[in-house]
Amino acid sequence: MERNIHGRHGSTWSLSVLGHVDGTREEALAALRARAEAFDPALFTKVTRRRLYAEGDGNGFMLLVEGRFARAWHFRFKIAELLHDSAPPPPPPPQPEPVRQRKPRSPRSPRPPRPRAAPQEVDIPERPAWLGRDDLA
Repeated sequence: MERNIHGRHGSTWSLSVLGHVDGTREEALAALRARAEAFDPALFTKVTRRRLYAEGDGNGFMLLVEGRFARAWHFRFKIAELLHDSAPPPPPPPQPEPVRQRKPRSPRSPRPPRPRAAPQEVDIPERPAWLGRDDLA
C-alpha cells in the first residue's frame, strides 16, 4: 500500500506490505479489494467521502478519501509477486494440542439447602470497661 502522509514539512510517501496470499492472481486481487474496501485510514474525525477506483493495469486499486475542510488523501493498493527475500522465512505457527474429550459426569441430585444458623446475641456493655480509668493516659 502506498500512501501520502502530510506533516509539518510537507507530504511524504510511505510504502507498506499488507499481507501475503498463496494462490492465484485472481484470489490475490479479490483479497486486496476486500482489504481496500474495509480500509480505515484513521486520520480524520469525520470522513465525508470515499471513492474506490480500479487501476487501469488491473493490478490494484486507488482509494480517495475526503475529510474535513475538503482535504483529500489517496491510497494505492497494488498486488505484487515476491521474487526474492533475503530474510529467513518466519517459523510456522504452533499447532494447537488436541482436545481430550471428557466423559460426561453422571447427574447428581441437588443438595438440600443448608439450614440458616440462628443469629447469635452479642453482649455489648452499656459502659465500656476502660471509660473512667486513670492509668490509660
